[in-house]
Amino acid sequence: MVSPEESLASLLERIRACAICAAHLPRGPHPVLRAATSARLLLIGQAPGTRVHETGVPWNDRSGDRLREWTALAPGVFYDDSRVAIVPMGFCFPGTDPRGGDRPPRPECAPAWHRDVLARLPNVELTLPIGGYALAYHLGARRKRTVTETVAAWREFLPGVVPLPHPSWRNTAWLKRNPWFGAELVPELRRRIASVLA
Repeated sequence: MVSPEESLASLLERIRACAICAAHLPRGPHPVLRAATSARLLLIGQAPGTRVHETGVPWNDRSGDRLREWTALAPGVFYDDSRVAIVPMGFCFPGTDPRGGDRPPRPECAPAWHRDVLARLPNVELTLPIGGYALAYHLGARRKRTVTETVAAWREFLPGVVPLPHPSWRNTAWLKRNPWFGAELVPELRRRIASVLA
């Protein structure tokens, strides 16, 4: 149970010691997230991959390279937790799916921690839910039927939210089928991020 008075630093310390789903994690718990009360941009992805699990650095992979390209954020800004909070749906690597890719974020994580972390980020002006799990959890009934429909309706979520597909290389074909994403959404995303972080 989190008390309303608990500081973000104390909460993050407890999260980094979390083991509520350890029995289901093939590589053991290693919660990866970054946040500070001063952050103005919030990134909510899915869960760490193997490289992130090993390094403890969020989005430290090809998906992160693409996300930084979309956002036009240099690594020094992207990883400045005083400006950018990174709070994935699942904080630990969930394992590899035998069919390819990673398993979904563990279902215990977001219900256990997200509300309390987000309540301690009072300065966030722009939230980027990234991928289907983040869109479903954080947009709730406002989400459309599919990820594509939700992202295509991005103007409906402004000014505080810009929904994004997952930047995985597996979505390269999706990006080619939906040229409006790069032509319309990405320039507006960059403009809004620059304004929020100015």
